[in-house]
Amino acid sequence: MQLIRASRDALLKPLATVSGIVERRHTLPILANILIRKEGERVSFLSTDIEVQIRTHADIGVGSENFATTVAARKLLDILRSLPEGGEVTLSHTAKKMTVQSGKSRFNLQTLAAEEFPTVSQPESYLASFALPQKTLKHLIAMVHFSMAQQDIRYYLNGLLLVVDGKQVIAVATDGHRLAYCAVEADGLSETVAAAANEVEGANGSPGAHDADGANGTGHAGGVTERHEVIVPRKSILELQRLLGDGDEPVTIDLAANQVRFTFGNVELISKLVEGKFPDYQRVIPSGYSKSFSIGRDDWLRSLQRVAILTTDKFKGVRFVLSEDAVKISSTNADQEDAQDEIEIAFPHGSLDIGFNVSYLLDVLNNLKTEQVTVSVGDANSSALITLPENDDFKYVVMPMRI
Repeated sequence: MQLIRASRDALLKPLATVSGIVERRHTLPILANILIRKEGERVSFLSTDIEVQIRTHADIGVGSENFATTVAARKLLDILRSLPEGGEVTLSHTAKKMTVQSGKSRFNLQTLAAEEFPTVSQPESYLASFALPQKTLKHLIAMVHFSMAQQDIRYYLNGLLLVVDGKQVIAVATDGHRLAYCAVEADGLSETVAAAANEVEGANGSPGAHDADGANGTGHAGGVTERHEVIVPRKSILELQRLLGDGDEPVTIDLAANQVRFTFGNVELISKLVEGKFPDYQRVIPSGYSKSFSIGRDDWLRSLQRVAILTTDKFKGVRFVLSEDAVKISSTNADQEDAQDEIEIAFPHGSLDIGFNVSYLLDVLNNLKTEQVTVSVGDANSSALITLPENDDFKYVVMPMRI
């Protein structure tokens, strides 16, 4: 039975979209497959790792029949990538095998029954729904994602906190050593959230319940949830970053008690949420610092890159000595080698000697696009706060190191 006939690129695009979360080795062998479901000309492609699910579709089916099967994602993707560009590809299914044919090339792949493929169950209704332009959500993620923890025993740090509060959408990430905060304004956001909350209330006969102590939301006013907080897992955030475009096309974000759904273009990404209480980022971000200075982002970045050459994998500490008209940046290593650089600044606050992990500073400077950054400091034992001139939408806090 012939399932699909399309150009190589037309088939490669949806497969590449869903294959990012597929792991080669899994306790359930079928999770190495993707689910291909044909309904007439429309063909949907779905992948999942139980925690995250991605679905997309394309009108590349042959005939009016409906059919579904699963096939190894990586093998099919590698086969398509190896075929000549612009060539036509057909996918057929016979006797539990899928045949991929293009020109004189032919491949037969084992399939597993579609009925055995596990999909993420979705709630009957969502507690809140709102939309952002793709470029806005992509910017929000880009400004904080590098601060997410990786495989931290504090599992709630292995993700990104997404906060919806009035007309503001906030993203926060921290690994316990540094914290990144970014906020964007979204027109019409409150009305959308309120309407969704009212729909839930009407369907269930009572307002959608949220745990005020956890990362699920707080505050009710007349059955409308004013604020929502969810922790989106690291893997889902990295997939979103890969899939989102730079245009104004909308991303619809639906929030449930234990799940979030992102819908944009032909893509639907569903993710389980991380349970737990995210740290109170408002307490972590310093306020009231009176000592600050402006520094060229590019100059500082290049200086840190030079000084970092003589740091080691085990010790990434660099020393900053601030004076009235300059900051001296230095590093040493176990081989008694040292590096020193100096940048002119205006710091009329006396002298200060403080150390930081150079990787944490490089991460943020590589992600920023502004010409200048503002650095605010307390004393040698206090965190530093990096902000953008005349912009309160971004804040980056980094803990000091003992050098």
